[in-house]
Amino acid sequence: MIQTIIEQLERHRRFLVASHAHPDGDAIGSLLAMGLALKAMGKEVLMYNESPIPAVYRFLPLVHTIRHKIDPAADFDAAIVLDCGDVERLGTATADLERIQLVINIDHHVTNTGFGHLQLIDHDACATAEIVHRLIEKLPVAIDVAMATAIYTGILTDTGSFRFSNTNQSAFAICAKMIGQGTNAYEVAQHVYGTYSLGRIKLLNLALDSLEISPNGRLSVMTLTRRMLRETRTHDEDIDGIINYARRIQCVKVAALIHEQSSNGSASKGRRHFHVSLRSDGSVDVAQIATQFGGGGHASAAGFSAESSLAELKAELMRLAEGIADKCDPN
Repeated sequence: MIQTIIEQLERHRRFLVASHAHPDGDAIGSLLAMGLALKAMGKEVLMYNESPIPAVYRFLPLVHTIRHKIDPAADFDAAIVLDCGDVERLGTATADLERIQLVINIDHHVTNTGFGHLQLIDHDACATAEIVHRLIEKLPVAIDVAMATAIYTGILTDTGSFRFSNTNQSAFAICAKMIGQGTNAYEVAQHVYGTYSLGRIKLLNLALDSLEISPNGRLSVMTLTRRMLRETRTHDEDIDGIINYARRIQCVKVAALIHEQSSNGSASKGRRHFHVSLRSDGSVDVAQIATQFGGGGHASAAGFSAESSLAELKAELMRLAEGIADKCDPN
């Protein structure tokens, strides 16, 4: 399949390259690396993501070239969709794909639906950036510092700084090669993990105040509402990584972060739009949980969207804890 995709990349000229809304480091890194590689081949490329780029990733070379709108009159020969288990995760750009004759799906999520005309999906890859690196190495381009930094950041963040269970031999090998290509590992770490805005610290404080633990101690739930974002003058992109504080609590096997979405008045009376992020310590497959709610992801990191009241959603999540494990005694 990879050779077929390479032939299509060489054949076509105008590309839309996109990754999922509310992007993480892998979505942004994969998008930049793939888009810049195509540009190096002399292609016309629009790199797209529906959401603002989180502040911690705005240091990435040429990240400012990512666009957040697609001109309805734009004409593309092909689209490359990165790090999306489901095409709907693109957001409003999903409709734009319908007028593009070739859609290439590149991903590593176990729950990928197999959308598109060509698929390059590897569930064993540590990140979509690993697959993108594999593909770029077979293209007639040299990996420059910008591409290398994007790939490195994608792998670093999706493996949790090489702490998550998806960390494999390729993660270390590729990152070592990217450092050899000029990536400044210290600079990446400082931007991604070492610097936070005052607003984000205030938002984290509110998130920690919202923390609830299930009676058996195995599930933690955080809540972030639109009001909290307004109070701290933060944005959706500032939420990235906050769930990890809930996941690291002693005895907790599954952490959930309930994030209220902008509804624009479309929710039913008494109900609101939420996105629920799930993280596991590795002993619980949260992708299976997310699938039950129409979402997806990895065994250790998944998510889903829901229209519900906050009380109902919390109650439903708390019921999940009953099937996780026996009561935990931290002492």
